[in-house]
Amino acid sequence: MSSEHLENLEWSPRGPGARILMALKMHGELSSAALGDMLGTTGEAARQQLLRLAEEGLVEQRTEAKGVGRPARQWCLSAKAEARFPDTHAALTVQLLELIRTELGEAALDSVIAARERLTETAYAEAIDDKTELKARVATLAQLRAEEGYMAEWWEEQDGRLVLVENHCPICAAATNCQGFCRAELEVFQSVLGPEAHIERSEHLLSGGRRCAYVITNAD
Repeated sequence: MSSEHLENLEWSPRGPGARILMALKMHGELSSAALGDMLGTTGEAARQQLLRLAEEGLVEQRTEAKGVGRPARQWCLSAKAEARFPDTHAALTVQLLELIRTELGEAALDSVIAARERLTETAYAEAIDDKTELKARVATLAQLRAEEGYMAEWWEEQDGRLVLVENHCPICAAATNCQGFCRAELEVFQSVLGPEAHIERSEHLLSGGRRCAYVITNAD
């Protein structure tokens, strides 16, 4: 997801403020010096932008003690800033889920989730079908998820493990209300990546994590 998707910003979405919000969303807590390096500016310039964002209630500062010396100061997004990243039709989705559950029952809700899972799995399988190597399949899956607003990325660790990360969940409200969506997501990943892939969720947004992350290895 590009910074153009940030909603209601009072400055240019390509400006330094939006770029800082995007960096914190993608990478979690960072110091002003680290942000400066990442954005190609100085730590002091980044700090000034952070102070401005703090005045608007968009970032928060945390102090972390690291041995002897001055405690390290890290910056992170506030709840107000997190809300600027879109949660696709959140209120309507939650309302519809509740109506299905109360009017038709839990079994009907499970059927809806299963139907969505089948549609997603079919679409992903078509895009991944011609990829024979696991890395290529993971790369394509990450691209598909990024296009859907999950701010997904992937990389390969030195030991060969593949990591798929989703820095944002555009259906978070729905998943919070009905965790069957998260279960279905993992099952879809397993299906499209194939039996040779072993997938383990290492971070989970709904379990207090900053993001959702998956470690993928060869099952043999």
